[in-house]
Amino acid sequence: MDRDPSPALLDPSDPTPGVGDLLRLWLSLQAAFAWAPQEIAGYLVGGESPEALANRFGVRLLSPRESARRAQVLARDQVRLLPITSPLYPARLRRLSDAPPLLAVRGQPSVLAARGVAIVGARAATVSGRQLARDLGHDLARAGLVVVSGLARGIDRAAHEGALDAGGFTVALQACGPDLTYPPEHRALADRIASSGGIVSELPLGSPPRAPHFPLRNRLISALAEAVVVVEARLRSGSLVTARHAADQGVDVLAVPGPVNAATSRGPHQLLREGAGLVEDARDVLAALGWPGDFAPPAHGNGGVEACDPLERAILDALATGPITPEALATALERRLPELAEALLELELRGEVGTDRDGQLCRLGRSQG
Repeated sequence: MDRDPSPALLDPSDPTPGVGDLLRLWLSLQAAFAWAPQEIAGYLVGGESPEALANRFGVRLLSPRESARRAQVLARDQVRLLPITSPLYPARLRRLSDAPPLLAVRGQPSVLAARGVAIVGARAATVSGRQLARDLGHDLARAGLVVVSGLARGIDRAAHEGALDAGGFTVALQACGPDLTYPPEHRALADRIASSGGIVSELPLGSPPRAPHFPLRNRLISALAEAVVVVEARLRSGSLVTARHAADQGVDVLAVPGPVNAATSRGPHQLLREGAGLVEDARDVLAALGWPGDFAPPAHGNGGVEACDPLERAILDALATGPITPEALATALERRLPELAEALLELELRGEVGTDRDGQLCRLGRSQG
């Protein structure tokens, strides 16, 4: 059996002779088997070379021109390719019967091997749900875990942002090709994630975010993690699909309870009935993992500055000297107004920020409890 001679990481910008041919071979295999990776995963894990595998299945190689075009796009976006035969390929994914033959990674491939926790939930999440996801992401990242999620609106975004605000690492799995970002308004967030963590896709270039792609993406979210935490989810939702994948993969399933009359509580409550671990804060997640160390999350709900994330603290500091217009606040913090909107809403709900008679933002007394 031919052993795979591929380097650990394929860099499309690498001019070394032979790299272009390997890229063409792997990109051709990806194009042929992206929707049926289970057909070739076992052969590759068993040590068969991509060339021998292409011959076995009669794979038609991409034309040199098309291969060069794809390599140029990948290099432009600073995406590198991680074959399943690479020692850098995460072992937790390699164990899947349908492990992707090729991962496209924008960022740091090494972060995929670190211990991580997935945080998933509703796109149309509540304010409190987003805050809880942000707190979990922040506190788990501060404890040294990688936060894994899907870059979606709502809970996913909050979890990623919490990890980044803690100076930690986070990984986003995409349901589209590596040259795209979905949703498109999360491009800036994706850039932040890639600067220290990773944006990962198993799909070929140009693959749009279609409905069948999301369950595929979800199995990778759960497989990369040691536990999956569900924060707000309907009974029929992608988050519960991720939880089912986790259970099948032997990954711990954890859930955050919510108000009994809320549709987004039904998913977590169903998981709890089925035996999922109950999560109120990061300490519950760390206990479920048997995580070493003396991490203690900051106290929440005290209405003080200590309970805020860094952006909220920056807003309160800016308002400490007196009222200010939203535009002036955005300029002072070097942020766009839409970036401030969610943090301002959180502060208003806690009774810490309001508007004066002139419509300027001002700091109010701290809320109690």
